[in-house]
Amino acid sequence: MYLVESKGGAIACMLLALLSLGTWPAVLTLLERRGRLPQHTYLDYSITNLLAAIIIAFTFGQIGSTKPDSPNFITQLAQDNWPSVMFAMAGGIVLSLGNLSTQYAWALVGLSVTEVITSSITVVIGSTLNYFLDDKINKAEILFPGVACFLIAVCLGSAVHRSNADDNKAKLRDFETAKQEASGPSTEIGTNSSKDLETNVTTKPKEGTARFLIELENTRAIKVFGKRKIIGLAITFFAGLCFSLFSPAFNLATNDQWNRLKQGVPKLVVYTAFFYFSVSCFIIALILNVVFLYYPVLGLPKSSFKAYLNDWNGRYWAFLAGFLCGFGNGLQFMGGQAAGYAAADSVQALPLVSTFWGVVLFGEYRRSSRKTYLLLFCMLFMFISAVAVLMASSGHRK
Repeated sequence: MYLVESKGGAIACMLLALLSLGTWPAVLTLLERRGRLPQHTYLDYSITNLLAAIIIAFTFGQIGSTKPDSPNFITQLAQDNWPSVMFAMAGGIVLSLGNLSTQYAWALVGLSVTEVITSSITVVIGSTLNYFLDDKINKAEILFPGVACFLIAVCLGSAVHRSNADDNKAKLRDFETAKQEASGPSTEIGTNSSKDLETNVTTKPKEGTARFLIELENTRAIKVFGKRKIIGLAITFFAGLCFSLFSPAFNLATNDQWNRLKQGVPKLVVYTAFFYFSVSCFIIALILNVVFLYYPVLGLPKSSFKAYLNDWNGRYWAFLAGFLCGFGNGLQFMGGQAAGYAAADSVQALPLVSTFWGVVLFGEYRRSSRKTYLLLFCMLFMFISAVAVLMASSGHRK
């Protein structure tokens, strides 16, 4: 079995996890904006997410000979370690609930703000729990100022969402006013004002304009016009609470701080714990999304399992997202076992990657107000500072 033992190796795992975990949300957001039902996408994603854990278990978890205190993956499957297995599976359940919630929050709140708020909540609660579970191997004088920075980033993220939502309302209101004026007898066809407002439907709308928002609303799966801001924020905060619990649960599964295992039974290795973690994540996702096919939420159309099987539009992209998330989570846990799970929560810097994709791919915050831009800059600055501080708090598990 291969174990990451050095601090440098742990940081390398965290950086690779950061790239993977920051990219897969952009893939699912792209599919939603193209009109694919989130229930279909999440079922595809869940399959390869589980497959990634199986691949990791049968490769890294089987390298080398087995040892009494750190058995290989297959050897440990037959051992009496169910207390730790239950902690691992509990972690998988809350992660699945969090990921499922964010799929709807991305549409209502936006990819960038959703990721910042959920990641910051994860660190504020999860890193604090992990600090004590890890026997305080991380430097408290560095760790907790970083946690405070994340808490500030949460507040700024909420402010960004509110400000951007107000900007979009103003754009749509001005657009409707301009259309009404253009339809009047005194309005000349082809004036500069109507060109600026893009009332000419034959041209491709510029990102951030009212017409861009309208066309996006017509093509996307989750309709956002008319939805209250509080709904998106409530879903986002619920997801953040779920995310804040999965890492501490995994920590308990692999280190048995509460001494639930019988005398002589070795602790769960990372790969075995990650396997059970991913199995429960898959099961809860399968159950909930099949239910959502027939009883959808947020006004989505009904579907069926047969319709899901026949929907190949974007399926391979959803498969890719599952692989990215699965390998990202696995790398995070490998690094956390070596350097402390509180420091491994530095992979929650993933919003920096997601924000890049949100701006480049989806045109988020284009043509927004100066207030929104200022809040966005402050949010990202505080988030970057918090991540740097969190990484600096890394310790080494003995």
